[in-house]
Amino acid sequence: MSFSAVDITTEKDGGKSRDKKWPWYGAPIYAAICFALFYVSVLPSFYSYPDMLYQRDEAQHPDEFIGERSMKQLAEYASIGNKMSGSIANEVHTVNFLLRELQKIVDESRTDLYDIEVEKQYSSGSFYLWGMAMTYTNLSNVVVRITQKSQQNDNYLLVNSHYDSEVGTPAVSDDGVMVVIMLEALRVISRSEKTLAHPVVFLFNGAEEACMLGSHGFITQHRWAANCKALVNLDSAGAGGREILFQTGPNHPWLAKYYHQSAAHPFANSMAEELFQNNFIPSDTDFRVFRDYGNVPGLDMAHALNGYVYHTKYDNFKNIERGTYQSTGENVLPLVWALANAPELDDTAAHEEGHTVFYDFVGWFMLTYTESVSIAINVTVCLISLACIGISVYLMTMDNGADAVKAVFLRFGIIFLVQVGTVFVACGLTILVAVFMQAVGLSESWYYGHWMIFGLYFCSLFFVLGLLPAVYIGWTKRKSNMKLDQTIACFMHAHCIVMIVLCIIMTSLSIRSGYFPMIGIFFYTISVVVQITLKLSLKKSYFVTSHLICQVLPFIYYTYMCYAILIVFLPMQGRDGPDSSPDVLVSVFIIYMSVHFAGFIIPIMHKFRKPKIIFSIFGVLTIIFIILATTSAGFPFVKELAPQRYYVLHTTRTFHNADNTVKQDSGFYIQPVDTRLGELDDTTFQNREPSSWTDASCAAEPFCGLPIYSGRWIDWKDSARWIYSTPPQLPINIDLTEVSKASLGQNKVRYEFSLRASDRVMIYIAPMDQVKVSDWSFDKTPLDEGHTPPYLMYHIYSMTEEPFDFWVELEHEVSNTEGPYFKLVVSEHFLYHKEHYTEDFREFLGTFPDWTYTTDWFSSLESWVL
Repeated sequence: MSFSAVDITTEKDGGKSRDKKWPWYGAPIYAAICFALFYVSVLPSFYSYPDMLYQRDEAQHPDEFIGERSMKQLAEYASIGNKMSGSIANEVHTVNFLLRELQKIVDESRTDLYDIEVEKQYSSGSFYLWGMAMTYTNLSNVVVRITQKSQQNDNYLLVNSHYDSEVGTPAVSDDGVMVVIMLEALRVISRSEKTLAHPVVFLFNGAEEACMLGSHGFITQHRWAANCKALVNLDSAGAGGREILFQTGPNHPWLAKYYHQSAAHPFANSMAEELFQNNFIPSDTDFRVFRDYGNVPGLDMAHALNGYVYHTKYDNFKNIERGTYQSTGENVLPLVWALANAPELDDTAAHEEGHTVFYDFVGWFMLTYTESVSIAINVTVCLISLACIGISVYLMTMDNGADAVKAVFLRFGIIFLVQVGTVFVACGLTILVAVFMQAVGLSESWYYGHWMIFGLYFCSLFFVLGLLPAVYIGWTKRKSNMKLDQTIACFMHAHCIVMIVLCIIMTSLSIRSGYFPMIGIFFYTISVVVQITLKLSLKKSYFVTSHLICQVLPFIYYTYMCYAILIVFLPMQGRDGPDSSPDVLVSVFIIYMSVHFAGFIIPIMHKFRKPKIIFSIFGVLTIIFIILATTSAGFPFVKELAPQRYYVLHTTRTFHNADNTVKQDSGFYIQPVDTRLGELDDTTFQNREPSSWTDASCAAEPFCGLPIYSGRWIDWKDSARWIYSTPPQLPINIDLTEVSKASLGQNKVRYEFSLRASDRVMIYIAPMDQVKVSDWSFDKTPLDEGHTPPYLMYHIYSMTEEPFDFWVELEHEVSNTEGPYFKLVVSEHFLYHKEHYTEDFREFLGTFPDWTYTTDWFSSLESWVL
């Protein structure tokens, strides 16, 4: 950016003046300065962590979070291994670990100041979520309430994290690190003389990964649940790092205000909230359950660094970012204290004031304001910017007298149309490259090698954003008296107007992320105001210098946001499903992030000689990177660091047909979870059945007769693989007993069943033609809302030998007295019983390359016509 200080001179050429351009070799230097600014400002800010506090220094840091203690506790938690709900590891070993640590806290607490109550909760219940009617039995939570004896109050703050895990993972980050951070926060509070105006309930949740059943059990059944008025939810989708605040409220701006005031290391964004709530993020948290079933507003925070380890065995103690403990602790502890002392807890309903707009600026500071204030800010900034642009264009006429007014404004109008077309063509080309990459089977080439994104999508965008204006400037340079600086300024004015239109549209649609273009508009308007002031006072605007100085902060902010979203978002694309469009989504994100700064940075490159050649280099780079994507450099998956994921189930199936015949088979049911479907077709999957293998099953059986374990798998079934094999060894067989069948009048029948199976079962109910389910013992949401069958139910139990009893009532035609009335399918899943794997299953898993990761278990499915 040193070129910004160069003065503009003119020379006569055919009676017309034009600006002298800078040497062409200055362009790569300018680009290098931009990259250097990114590397020296954005990366250090993103990976900035406070120094860890050690136990030996605790006396010098009273009332402060001690990261070392959390790290030691996490090492012990990690040593327990996998902790699935219902397993001995979760229900006994992890619960005992928590109770031991909590007892230490109680023993060391200021008993003269605090009452601390510790409870184990076991809950059973039912509800509807993710297209499934869910039931659960005897799931565990560990619940703690701390109350300051001098501050009795019936309104509590709830802090939640979960200690259970997904299949095969020790869950050190998801969510062990938040568990130990809660323990340390509780310990510090229990020894402090600071005021704690409201009791705090620390919920250590034993069944989040099991469809968030633990939080449902607490908020609907625990004796303290009704007193919980606000929530801090702590979760993870990666391996630590800085936790991001990505959901607030809803409709309680005061919560974000306290985060703003309390968090020492803010990392928060309402854009992330809108992306999450519009299903761009393939995850969910307990925040939903507390909000929907307890009407508890709150803050939802999660780690998201290195999302490649999420729900894998690599989510271990070694891989967690060391700075996580102190950084998150120094945010969570003051936040809990602040919210526990918030007077708003005494009447949260009185403080429902709409949504919140919140965002940090590179982690340096944070801004929060209500949606109504956001509308006022966005509109005001846009209107002022339009006025300043109008004045700036008018001042361009002063060099040539009043007769030039019409010509200048006409030229500006043409430049505006050129810039609008340039933005659309740039966006179109970038998306076209993404569509091409997916169409030729080269999607996700950036999955681990993030540098591929620069060549594929940033370069294609910059290529058009620079080249088309360069062509226009070259074509008109001898047809106009407008100086080059003025032409460049007009292009940036035009781009600012495009951003204004975008901001106004987003604001009018109540999209709170409208603040994002507003920031760029605000800083650009400042530069225009500075130029106008200098022009009127000094008769010289110092256009390039003033513009680039004012672009430093927005450039840092937008590149920071771009980097943060890509770091979080890219690993998620490896588990977003085979029906997703990852390259298109990534290209759209890059367009949205980049267009806010590129339209104000790239035009300066027109000051250099040979601009068309310079911008064409970006296009050449795009082609080079497409070619690289076809080589090993573009292969997306890396052993242990970024593996390709598959669900692999060793399954046996039994179908009881209406004619009393029985069909049985067994095999390996493989469900890919990304779009690179053909990677193993010639090796591990070479004996797979043809893609049409599910056609007959789909016609005859609910959900194609597959032992699905998630509603998402229904949409993915066309990409599933099936390889016949020997059957698995089942420690428990499905034992379904028809307890009774009773007619209820002329057109109703009721079935009652008792089921013994593994601790996790999926039940499908598919009524026959002219038959409908009128009632059942499951959650009635699918019936009340008229969902289309087949219906999907999920049941889990823990540490009990009691059978699962359920009933179904059906309406049928009066003439149909004998049935059949419906098809009932039960699928049982053994998710943490590797000791029962057969040798065939182990050998098959061994055929997967080391750059893949299998989430594997065995299951059985049985179907009846009743």
